[in-house]
Amino acid sequence: MKNNMKTFKDLVFKPHPLGSGIQAVMHFENGYGVSAVQTPYSYGGKIGLYEIAIIDSDGQVVYDTPVADGVIGYLREEDVTVGMERIQLLQSVQ
Repeated sequence: MKNNMKTFKDLVFKPHPLGSGIQAVMHFENGYGVSAVQTPYSYGGKIGLYEIAIIDSDGQVVYDTPVADGVIGYLREEDVTVGMERIQLLQSVQ
């Protein structure tokens, strides 16, 4: 499955809806998704790093997965890819 996994390079960043920074949202086949942001207010955003959150099919942050219980900050591009891979390997949302 690893060959078909989405990575940081697959993310399409757009201006953040709150007006400052950028955000990319991607949904996966297992029903989960990722929101990646870089803003002056995100963890690491001021130094060029990213913050990700696991989201459900409605775009709401999911706080109870083995990957994380909240947002994960201070991530380099390769760290975002690792997080995305872990999210894609989660058991499907029921």
